[in-house]
Amino acid sequence: MLNRLLKSRRSRQQPAATIPPGERVYAIGDIHGCVDLLDQLLAKIVEDDAAREPATTTLIFLGDLVDRGPDSAAVIERLHRLHETRPNTRFLLGNHEEIFLGALDGDPKALRLFCRIGGRETVISYGLRPEDYDRMDYEELVKALQHHVPASHRTFVSGFEDMIVIGDYIFVHAGVRPDVALDAQRGSDLRWIRDPFLHHGRPLEKIVVHGHTISDGLDVQPHRIGVDTGAYTTGRLTALALEGGETWTLEA
Repeated sequence: MLNRLLKSRRSRQQPAATIPPGERVYAIGDIHGCVDLLDQLLAKIVEDDAAREPATTTLIFLGDLVDRGPDSAAVIERLHRLHETRPNTRFLLGNHEEIFLGALDGDPKALRLFCRIGGRETVISYGLRPEDYDRMDYEELVKALQHHVPASHRTFVSGFEDMIVIGDYIFVHAGVRPDVALDAQRGSDLRWIRDPFLHHGRPLEKIVVHGHTISDGLDVQPHRIGVDTGAYTTGRLTALALEGGETWTLEA
């Protein structure tokens, strides 16, 4: 049904987008510390991939692995191990990872925002007691973060990408600025933009696959496909699968 919907919307506006022959892509939406949903979805991806013809399969995580949900540390650890055993796994830097890294560096603005957008759950998932978090000032919180977050996690997240291009698709965390060429996009827009990207309404150079903005199911538009189904609040984590001109979804 999704494939028919995509084709019907695009047929009036642009040629159908495709992935290069011999490749298969699974793009996973915002996880936000929901490690149980991540494990379920990864199992479904493995099963789905094995049931299809052999291909070079790439997993793309669209960013926002951390914050809000209860198990950010476990999510990072699980995906760090996955990347070590499955090199064709790629990660986009979400706005929450950007703030997480800034907080680890002790940046005052990042620390304030970290505490407002779900950072409390993240640092507690690394072993800090809730009562200790509640009494800390920002200076103490930086020290706690640096003590509890393993260096391997920090290095792993620091290596996340801003943009991935495969075939007729571009994968970013939040979106792109419609009037700017893809090779001239600013990292801040790729991680934070909503309008004017979301309501642009017209085809772009490539179909943009993104997370960042929660929707009820895939948000399929002429220029973009949104894959964030609000795992931490809805209990649903979604992956968009792409191969040739086909698309399908998997959900935990």
